[in-house]
Amino acid sequence: MSFNLSVILRESARRDPAKTAVILGDRRVSYADLDAAADRAAAGLLRHASPGDRVALMLPNRVEFLECYFGILKAGLVAVPMNPLLKAAEAAHILADSGARAVVAGDLSAAAVEGAGVPVLNPDRPDYLGAPAPLPWAASTNADDTAVIIYTSGTTGRPKGAELSHFQLYLNCSLSGDRFDTRPDDVSLAVLPFFHVYGLSSVVNVAIRLGGTLVAVPRFDVELVLDALHDHRVSVLAGVPTMYHALLHADTGGRDLSALRIGSCGGASMPEAVLKGVEEKFGITVLEGYGLSETGSTATMNPSVDDRRIRSIGRPIWGVDVRVAAPDGGEVPVGEVGELLVRGHVVMKGYHADPAATAAAIQDGWLHTGDLGHRDADGFLYVVDRIKDLIIRGGFNVYPREVEEVLYGHPAVAEAAVVGRPDERLGEEIVAVVALRADVDPAELIAYCREHLADYKCPREVRVLDVLPKSATGKLLKRELRDRL
Repeated sequence: MSFNLSVILRESARRDPAKTAVILGDRRVSYADLDAAADRAAAGLLRHASPGDRVALMLPNRVEFLECYFGILKAGLVAVPMNPLLKAAEAAHILADSGARAVVAGDLSAAAVEGAGVPVLNPDRPDYLGAPAPLPWAASTNADDTAVIIYTSGTTGRPKGAELSHFQLYLNCSLSGDRFDTRPDDVSLAVLPFFHVYGLSSVVNVAIRLGGTLVAVPRFDVELVLDALHDHRVSVLAGVPTMYHALLHADTGGRDLSALRIGSCGGASMPEAVLKGVEEKFGITVLEGYGLSETGSTATMNPSVDDRRIRSIGRPIWGVDVRVAAPDGGEVPVGEVGELLVRGHVVMKGYHADPAATAAAIQDGWLHTGDLGHRDADGFLYVVDRIKDLIIRGGFNVYPREVEEVLYGHPAVAEAAVVGRPDERLGEEIVAVVALRADVDPAELIAYCREHLADYKCPREVRVLDVLPKSATGKLLKRELRDRL
């Protein structure tokens, strides 16, 4: 079946060409203009690559990213989004692994890719794509052709490229938008990085598919975000827990945020205290969902404002199955913890040029996520932790998230992460690493945990940092903390 994901832009432009598609600062771009710019980008990119080739995008959240992203799709090329803050060695790995024929990188990133042996197309230079006549058509790609290769964050090893198809991404944004009740008159905040699957698939693709307006913010800064929410009457807010945590404790400064109607949260589990605080402060419902780079973003989501569970990642979206599996592959009973396995149209084609890693990740059609979770009697799913984050102390399983939930309940704790430290006697010992908003004796935090948790789950050591290390999307980097220990 012939299908090209760029149809989501073309159809929205045909339906309402004058409508604003993107707002960035004082700049407003209509659907007609964005579609035309993508046509020009497609023609310019085909001077450097042929249909099926990979083209990397190493840009922050800016209009040129969107122009080139949809231009790549229209040209039948494959988009390889990259973090614009990568260093030269990190960028070189992705460019080489993907076999990219060109990279679009602005002044922020150009120095990191100039020695990688591929043409660097810099949108901060005039006529960076030349001045080609617009491509009047979209390439005839197959529905199962690769549209985007998203590289994993590398938090558990060297980044691998998850191949996502045109129709997979179309279904994902269509079903996610439907589950989230996204509307054409919605104004969506686009502060999640476009190079990340959450920002690209669940924010950009959803808004463009439904003809909404994106308010792009280049990086997460509380004041910039609050200004954007106020200035542009944002109605849909998508973020990760650390972003919501920052907004919860920010002074809104009299800004009018009454247009906000709903929020989504993914990327990590939201502490219950943060979720309830955000909902009360902003008068919205935040629906948690779950997905991976390997699932093109959303695999599960809470069904609606009226049908959700606190701390749950919801139920599988249409056409997706999720099993909670024991180590032997059998399904565990309701309420018991096992690995979450995902099957359905959301699952990637595989890791680019890595059949061994693909075979290890996808077995009998089931994607092994590496996440531990359980299911309740109503079919709602809950993530407990990453398998790699599980702490085994003296033969007892300790799930760091449970301890972190307790720590977030202490008024002095701003951020918390719990990790295991090797211990000769017990195998592992529990260490809490926190950032504080008020002075507190670490012994008090340990005592606080003892009031709420069984003794074997309580940290024996608390370390205080000014700020916890995070990825570009705001995910806490526990591997870095473990390395420090």
